Amino acid sequence: MMNEFKNTVREVTAVYGPSGREKKAGELLAGLIRPYVDEIVTDPLGSVIGVKRGTSGKKIMLSAHMDQIGLIVLDIDEKGFLRFAPVGGINPEMTIGREVVFENGVRGVIYREEKDVKPPVKLSKMFIDIGCSTREEAEGHVCVGDICVYAPHFVDMGSRVACCALDDRICCAILVEVMKSIASPHDIYCVFTAQEEVGCRGALAAAYSVDPDFGINLDVTASADTPECDPMPMKLGAGPAIKYMDDSAVITKPVIEFMHAVAQKHGIKVQNEILPYGGTDTWAVQPMRGGKAACCVSVATRYIHSAIETADLTDCLAAVSFVKALAEEKELPIE
Repeated sequence: MMNEFKNTVREVTAVYGPSGREKKAGELLAGLIRPYVDEIVTDPLGSVIGVKRGTSGKKIMLSAHMDQIGLIVLDIDEKGFLRFAPVGGINPEMTIGREVVFENGVRGVIYREEKDVKPPVKLSKMFIDIGCSTREEAEGHVCVGDICVYAPHFVDMGSRVACCALDDRICCAILVEVMKSIASPHDIYCVFTAQEEVGCRGALAAAYSVDPDFGINLDVTASADTPECDPMPMKLGAGPAIKYMDDSAVITKPVIEFMHAVAQKHGIKVQNEILPYGGTDTWAVQPMRGGKAACCVSVATRYIHSAIETADLTDCLAAVSFVKALAEEKELPIE
């Protein structure tokens, strides 16, 4: 199962899909879950919603965002260099010297201005070189408003892998595995959301339309096991994480207790997550239509929002078992 899952991760991280341009990613993910659901729809924001009917009359929304961070072209100068702005959270020091790719396949590299530029270098002092010498030549390949992403390069380190777009395609891959064998009494709505990186907009729309009784979101979280990192409990290889809070959501005590009880019942090793910054689609579900019970199962990941995001696939496979176990429980923490 490890190799099969690794191949899925490789496939879903290679497809283009920055915020607002998720169509290719959505088509791929829809195709991967199509044999396991009763129907699939794509909403106007681009989120993909697969439905597997149950018998209880209750609805569970499983969600993971499929968009990735990107760079949008602001201007093309007379020498053919592209200036850009961030789409989502871009770390400038992680961006210099990176290869990027546009939706049409055009590739380029990022560098900085040479004159009077002192670290830390701002994105406004960087440019994309696509190998052109004039504005007219460059405009034959890209336009102002086009979005590029870090070029995917999959690094296989055994049970651990590194690539751009693990945030959050690795959790999309987990949901694909969940849908292959889930046997829940409830209606399961598997949602690959759009535009999380720019404000969880896809999850807001999807949660409104699905109107779930319970939400289970999956996302990556920071890993605190590298040298001289911030003190946090999350680390690679310690199992899926139960989110207690981040900067956008606090998970209610009944939901936390439910998650721990299910993990103990099924013998699934988990870790606790407290993230003092950032946010996920969980917050978009919680306040919907008067308030919803919602949780987040996280995958500890190193170097988030870089081209070398790194995760442990044993955590992911345990997350498959955990999410299935949560969604297959007859009694949900919804009262």
